[in-house]
Amino acid sequence: MGDVAMAAPVVRAVAEQYPELSVTMLSQQRFADLFADMPANVTFHGADVKQQSLHEIVAGLGTYDLVADIHGVIRSVYIRTAMRLKGAKVASIDKGRTDKRRLTRGKVREPLKHTTERYAEVLSALGIPVRLDCVKPRIAPTTNASCIGIAPFAAHPGKVYPIERTERVVELLSERGEKVILFGGGKKEKAILEGWAQKYPGVESAAGRYSLAEELSIIRGLRVMLTMDSGNMHLASLVGTRVVSVWGATHPYAGFLGFGQSEKDCVQRDLECRPCSIYGNKPCKFGDYRCMDIPPEEVVKHLTDL
Repeated sequence: MGDVAMAAPVVRAVAEQYPELSVTMLSQQRFADLFADMPANVTFHGADVKQQSLHEIVAGLGTYDLVADIHGVIRSVYIRTAMRLKGAKVASIDKGRTDKRRLTRGKVREPLKHTTERYAEVLSALGIPVRLDCVKPRIAPTTNASCIGIAPFAAHPGKVYPIERTERVVELLSERGEKVILFGGGKKEKAILEGWAQKYPGVESAAGRYSLAEELSIIRGLRVMLTMDSGNMHLASLVGTRVVSVWGATHPYAGFLGFGQSEKDCVQRDLECRPCSIYGNKPCKFGDYRCMDIPPEEVVKHLTDL
């Protein structure tokens, strides 16, 4: 979801800066709401990768003059190859894997190219350069908003702030009289969040209760949102909500910080072993994820001192 959410501002940039072009965004149908408010020259084509073969997906696409593969995985390689055979000019993403390996091995200590910039480079290769600064959302606290959002989960353990510490953050915010809305996904996550909502005054769980479009609307109205290096960080960035993000095994230098967000709002420890992984899917070599040894009080300070 995060990769697709980061694509949205790039699609908007193309559509707004080249109104004469007809733009089709191909992605999974479940992400359609991320492109619901695009300019009129954008069409979202939703695919069901569990029900449709790649051949069926390609057959439903028709023909195009230009095809930008900004995903660079087996499915998109198949699709772009089929489009090339139909006569399209094709370009694909350079994910910067060499630089990312150097980052995780401690050979480089500086920010790499942001993912949205990599997406934009694919378009430039097709002869349609875009300016991303024109579409950046204005990230700032919404002073009249009363709620703080918290999305405590991520796809991999190396990205997740210890759940007991996140609960302590919720408790501290509740004690301060803050209104908190919790966001999560699966059944286990939903049960945890509902438990917190019942336990702490002023806390509500949105897990499993709303569609993606409805969640985006709720997130847009938050004062600030606390996330991990996760899809929720990118959802909040997409609607212009300021994000305080907690980073452990991964690092914002890898190019996955929320679009338009500030590194000053990243809560992280400066350790020589960080980042040990680009995606947070490798076990900690020390066995304790010391990168996540961050006091809950420090996180609360970031959230309330905006």
